[in-house]
Amino acid sequence: MTSFTCYNPVKLVFGKGMIAELKDLIPPDLTVMLTYGGGSIKKNGVYDQVRAALADRTVVEFGGIEPNPRYETCMRAAELAKSEGVGFLLAVGGGSVLDATKFIAIAALYDAGDPWEIMEGRAPIEAAMPLGAVLTLPATGSEMNTNAVISRESTGEKLSFGSPHVYPQFSILDPETTYSLPERQTQNGIVDTFAHVMEQYMCGIGRAPLTERMAEAVLITLVEEAPKVKANPDDYEVRANLMWCATVGLNGWLGCGVAAQDWATHMIGHELTALYGIDHGRTLAVIMPAVHRHQLERKLPRLVQCAERVWGITQGEDKDRAAQAIDRMEAFFQSVGVPTRLSAYNVDADEAAPLVAERLARRGVKIGEYGDLGEQAVREIVMLAR
Repeated sequence: MTSFTCYNPVKLVFGKGMIAELKDLIPPDLTVMLTYGGGSIKKNGVYDQVRAALADRTVVEFGGIEPNPRYETCMRAAELAKSEGVGFLLAVGGGSVLDATKFIAIAALYDAGDPWEIMEGRAPIEAAMPLGAVLTLPATGSEMNTNAVISRESTGEKLSFGSPHVYPQFSILDPETTYSLPERQTQNGIVDTFAHVMEQYMCGIGRAPLTERMAEAVLITLVEEAPKVKANPDDYEVRANLMWCATVGLNGWLGCGVAAQDWATHMIGHELTALYGIDHGRTLAVIMPAVHRHQLERKLPRLVQCAERVWGITQGEDKDRAAQAIDRMEAFFQSVGVPTRLSAYNVDADEAAPLVAERLARRGVKIGEYGDLGEQAVREIVMLAR
């Protein structure tokens, strides 16, 4: 096990009816900016619950945050927060709303130039407005981590950042808010969670037995619960289990003691989203099996372990078991309802492979757990996903 520091100050408030707790979680003297997406929270009752809990507060609203939130939208929200004297940001929605709100929290206090410099890694993050969250779409773990991904429409870039300054002070997770999710969003959330765990677990260096088994527990739970939510979308226990899996999947715990993490799938997936507009979760389902097939030799010990502990594959040669584990993962994504090939999205791999590889190479990005997958490897991986 490698040395590590684990710190996570987010207060989680989990369960039915917990949105009412907002009244005690936000200081009463602060103007609150409520951020949300396309308006689904006004149809499923979440908006009314939030406004009822904040009935005695001064509230400014900013709606219309997109999936794959745009820098341009975030900047309009940051300007509104400054002009209205906002003192607290409340994100109500899924990972995109939370990611946008984290960037808004930084941009509203950033006076040193273009806040996009932060996304490019050219400027430090020194401060952020306080924020909290009411989660309605479990997927990204953004409710309990420091990460965010923002797209810039004018340049076609999709970049990520992270900072302890943007830990939410609290996150409210009520599984009932997920009942009304479109099936596609539930599917994407399951795949996204599964991929987050695999990016941390599927590495070939170091040993952290407890952390590994925690990761395997999340994977097994997802595999067990996915068909149940498809059959009965209003099953509270199933929705609660999926919600908790998503939070644990990327709140930092599964990286404790792990010597390396991968994230090649996410880096390539972000480029596919930027180029072709494919849902983030769906790009992961396309690319993750391809990454593991391309890296089978290097990932062999962990793939064999995954085959046995997650998929129950105990017979055969190591390479055969590893290959079966990848096949089972791909079949799981398909069983959830998510296609796993670029052709399903009318994307020509011969066109996409050089474009994705060149975009990453242009930024000097080398990916994978060893940090050595360059332009040629990326081309090969994308071609395997054809």
